[in-house]
Parts: sequence; structure tokens; C-alpha cells
Amino acid sequence: MTQSTEQPADRPVPTSADVARLAGVSRATVSYVLNNTSAVRISDPTRRKVREAAERLGYVPHAAARSLRAGHTRMVLLPTAHIPVGPLYSHFFNELQWALRRLDYTVVQYGSVGLDGDGAARAWAELRPVAVVSLGEIVLTPHGVEVLKRSGAKAVITVGPGQVEGAHALVMDQSGIGGRAVAHLIARGCRRIGVVMPEEPGLGMFSGPRLAGARAAAEAGAHADADADAGVGAGAGAGAGAGVRIVPLPLAYAEDSAAALAARWRTLGLDAVFAFSDEYAMLLMRALQDEGISVPAETAVIGSDDLLLGRLLRPRLSTVRIDMVTGRWLADLVDRAVRDPGGDPERYDLMDSRVVHRESS
Repeated sequence: MTQSTEQPADRPVPTSADVARLAGVSRATVSYVLNNTSAVRISDPTRRKVREAAERLGYVPHAAARSLRAGHTRMVLLPTAHIPVGPLYSHFFNELQWALRRLDYTVVQYGSVGLDGDGAARAWAELRPVAVVSLGEIVLTPHGVEVLKRSGAKAVITVGPGQVEGAHALVMDQSGIGGRAVAHLIARGCRRIGVVMPEEPGLGMFSGPRLAGARAAAEAGAHADADADAGVGAGAGAGAGAGVRIVPLPLAYAEDSAAALAARWRTLGLDAVFAFSDEYAMLLMRALQDEGISVPAETAVIGSDDLLLGRLLRPRLSTVRIDMVTGRWLADLVDRAVRDPGGDPERYDLMDSRVVHRESS
């Protein structure tokens, strides 16, 4: 019969001293065993006795007390994302959390709604994390990084469009995604290209740079065309950018929003669309087909993320495949930075991207 570990409301909270008495060992031994201390050698039978006693009493170590003794915790703080990041990024963050847990870190997600960069840094510092991985929604400042380090954080890593002084940086080149998508459409002969701008809050940090990259690709094509007219580099690509127009298209991730855009599609005079992501591309492509607009004959469509569902559509969806570093790689970076807090901050490219051409373009 399994003994219940539930404690009546008036029963005292078990302590390490209670565990030590039940196991017949010292409090120091209890601490060594339950904190997985490898510096002290303890026999396997003793470890089993301590763990069985702790389980029987319902005892767990006090994280706050342990952090006071050590000056920091084994906590890695991840600010909670308040934006619909999609399957690709969700998989990345889940893998990161699993990898950190395997490295014996405690992952804590922190809701930071309403906090700015420095305010968020002060709030995070109160928990005394050993590391912070800021995922780009809140932009840290050099002062915020210093606040975190003074509170005991051995590693501060930012994920976003640039690097912050004092922090390791994983840089996301969102503009390259838009640029590659539009360059592909131009090469396919498209000249009037829509770029979907999601209306969902928080996605501007992705969609803005992607639109800028799309416009830069159109300008690059126009310059190449001008050079060809002048006899410079004539040949490959000549005329590729002639008269290219980029049109931002606000779109909510909802069927009625896509249907409304599709209903006025022919008045826009567009022959292609970069639909921000595969999810928005699938939403819009179905609405266009419902309006009798042929894809790709009348309108070429390309998304990004290379989701499996896009390959199952008819026509199959062209996309920009994003090759990200793995969550395990980022977890290893966190661990290295924690072990060597005096090292110089480093910058890494979080992702690369390339076009996967399929039937929709």
C-alpha cells in the first residue's frame, strides 16, 4: 500500500532536519544528496535512504534559501512571449527548455506585460536568475544588462535584431526572409507584389523588417535593370526589377479578414504576394481560390517557415525555409556562459534562410 504524502493543513512543513532524523544522517548529507552535489562522495545506499525519507515526508529543498547561500540560483529566466510566434519558434523554445532541464537548470517563464526594458530587467533581477534569455519582445538596454549582472546573473543572452552591450546576442535577420521571397517572385516575372502585414499585436518585430527586406530586394532589382540599360553587367538578370511595386497588405489571421482582402484582390492589380508566413499564406491562398483567382496563374504565393501542411496543399506552397540553430545549441551556450561569466560577449546568427520553390509560385 502506498503511503500518502499529503499533509494536513495544520501540520508543520517538513524540514531538512526531519529528513535527516528519519534517514539517520546529518543535515549536511541531506543537502548534498538533494542538491545533487558531486563534490562530496556519498554512497548509493545513503542516497536512497535520504531520497526515500524526503519522499515519505513530502520534503523538497527551499529554492530561495538555497539561492541565498549560493548568491544565485540554477534558474534560467525566459520572458513569456505574448505574440503568436508560430510552430517553428514554438518548437525551438520547447527544445531549449528541455535541453536546459537536462543540464540541471530550472526554467522559469516570466510574464512581463507592461514592462519596458529597464523595468523588466529590475523585475527579473529580483528572482536572482543565474541566466536570462531575452527573446526579443522586450528590448534590453546596456543599463538593464548591468542590473542583471549585478544581481548575480552570470549570463545574459538576447534574441533579436541586434546586439546589446554586455550581452551575448543571437541575431535574427528577418529582413533577409522578405528579401529572398521577393527576389524569388521577381525572378519568376512578378512585378506587382503584395506583402502581408499581420494585424496581430507583437508581430511587427517580424513583419516590419520583412517588409523592409522586400523593398530592398525590389530596389536591388531596379538598380540591376538600370545598370543593364547603361550597359553595365548586361545579361543575367537584365530587366528583373523593371517597374516592381511593393504593396503592404494588412491582414488579420481570420477567415473573414482573408475573404475581405480576396474580394478586392483584382482591384489591387497584384500578380504575387509574400504572405509573411506559411500560416498566413495558406489562409490567403484558400480565400483567393474561393474568389476564383488561380494560383499561381493569376497570383503567385509564397510564405515562410516551410511547414509540413504547406507541402500538402494543392498547389504546393512555395516558402522561405528558415534554418535556425537548435534549442540544444542555445542551451549549451547558456551553460558555457554561466561557467565562464568573465568571457567577452559573443554574437551569433540565429538563422539563415533560403527559398523552396514549389507549385504556388
